[in-house]
Amino acid sequence: MTVVTRIAAAVFLVGLASPPVAAQNDALREMQDRVQIENLMWQYVRALDTRNAEAYASVYTPDGQFGSGTNAAKGSEALKKMIADLGQRAAADQSKGVNRPPMYHVITNPHIQFIDKDHVRYEAYWMTVFGAVGTETPPRVAAAGREVDEIVRQNGRWLIKMRDVAPKD
Repeated sequence: MTVVTRIAAAVFLVGLASPPVAAQNDALREMQDRVQIENLMWQYVRALDTRNAEAYASVYTPDGQFGSGTNAAKGSEALKKMIADLGQRAAADQSKGVNRPPMYHVITNPHIQFIDKDHVRYEAYWMTVFGAVGTETPPRVAAAGREVDEIVRQNGRWLIKMRDVAPKD
C-alpha cells in the first residue's frame, strides 16, 4: 500500500467516524441557543423581581402573553401594566409604612425541547420566594408550580411567546 493510499484510507475512516458537518453545525447552534434561552429566563426573573415593566415586556414577543384563558395578559402594553401594577402596590404599601420583603422568582429543573430551529417548548418548576425582613420575618415560599412556555426566535433573538405557569396538562 502506498503512502497516498494509506492517507486516503485514514481520511476516509476519520470521515466515517465523524458526524457530518451539518450535524456538528446543528449541535453547535443548539448549544448556543440553549445559552441564549437560559439568559432570556434570567432576564425574565430579574425584570419581574425588580418590577421593571419595560425590561419585563422586552423578553416577550410584541404579541406575547403571560397566563392562559381570559385572565392572560396579552401584548406589550398589558405585560407592562401587569408589572407596573405590582410596583404601584408595593409603593402604596411602602408609603403606609409596610416594608415588603424582596421578591425572588426561582426557576428549577428546566427542560428545553426544540420543536424546530426557531421554536422551543420550555418546561420547568417555579417558586416565588419572599426574602427575610430583619430578624422577625424569615424567608418564605409564597407559591410554587410548574410552567410550560412557548419560546420563539424572532429577528435572531429568543423571546417568550406564551408563558403558562398553571398548565392543564
